Amino acid sequence: MLENWQIGGFGLYVHWPFCQSKCPYCDFNSHVVASIDHDAWLEAYVAEIDRYASETPDRVLGSIYFGGGTPSLMAPATVGAIIERAAQHWTFANDIEITLEANPGSIEAQNFAGYRAVGVNRISIGIQALNDPDLKRLGRLHSVNEAKKALTLAKSLFDRVSFDLIYARQDQTLSAWQAELEEALDYGPDHLSLYQLTVEPGTAFGARFEAGKLRGLPEEDLATDMYFLTQSLCDAAGLPAYEVSNHAKPGQESQHNRIYWRSGDWVGIGPGAHGRLTLGGARFATETALAPARWLSAATSGQGESQRATLPRDEQITEFLLMGLRTTEGLDLHRLDRQLGFTLDSNKINELSDLGLIRVKGHSLLATNKGLPVLNGILRELIPG
Repeated sequence: MLENWQIGGFGLYVHWPFCQSKCPYCDFNSHVVASIDHDAWLEAYVAEIDRYASETPDRVLGSIYFGGGTPSLMAPATVGAIIERAAQHWTFANDIEITLEANPGSIEAQNFAGYRAVGVNRISIGIQALNDPDLKRLGRLHSVNEAKKALTLAKSLFDRVSFDLIYARQDQTLSAWQAELEEALDYGPDHLSLYQLTVEPGTAFGARFEAGKLRGLPEEDLATDMYFLTQSLCDAAGLPAYEVSNHAKPGQESQHNRIYWRSGDWVGIGPGAHGRLTLGGARFATETALAPARWLSAATSGQGESQRATLPRDEQITEFLLMGLRTTEGLDLHRLDRQLGFTLDSNKINELSDLGLIRVKGHSLLATNKGLPVLNGILRELIPG
């Protein structure tokens, strides 16, 4: 029988926790500091790669993803050394995808050629908005002009370029979002990540919202209209959704994110990074300390994990359904049965199918276009208890 990583994929996620400033909507583990000891951080990252590799020999690595924070603040030499250490331990897939998230500011963009030289083959740029007033509202430090220059530079250096936009922003109209998305599509992107603005607890936006000071957020009906407009425009441009918030030309999908959505295995290193590893027939969830200094000390001393726990079967089932139904390829019902010994209630499937929310295609279960915006409700129906 194939191992889980051979079915769902095997990847490496590297979290760089530092930013120039903290965006008010961001709930990721990111920090603003005065100085960074790059050598110390490199030592910690490669020590963690060494440790995990000893547990996962003979695996083929399909992707490396540098996320953050702002990984484009990393020195290219640091990125290259991490890639090189991974290559010493794992066999790289012939088509390995190595992605680095980047902000479009001039400080970050000047490193693009360096990243290309050390092996990065895909860049993901956090543009977020294509007008300066909204960029300022979102706490972004770059201008639209800088974003366009960074995008042009990235496309000249990398075969694969993605960028992010946030919609359902304060005071944004449907027509304004249409014009903005059409402008984005005019750049001929191969991949777009298009997210609805969500107000998360613990963020600056969350605090403003609780205080009644975050005004102009769209009503639910308008946000829904924006979602369906997004699907329509991207479909027409040849970038259909392959996941709730991600659109790509065929063959340009993010292979790293697919590991998550296919419930594969991945090593997560860096402050606040999560991982999933299947070892000896058991599936483990790994976590790391959120505080950068604490993680750095732990990783350097040989134990970068703050927690490793066997993932209970019911949680594995929930993750499998939640992640698989986010995608247009759906989830593999045979794998759900073979790997987790779980069969969905056929009556529930029929009920949800009759409502037009899901459909069965061969041995795959998919959410329909109507069902994707209400996934949580679908899951409540499908998962016992």
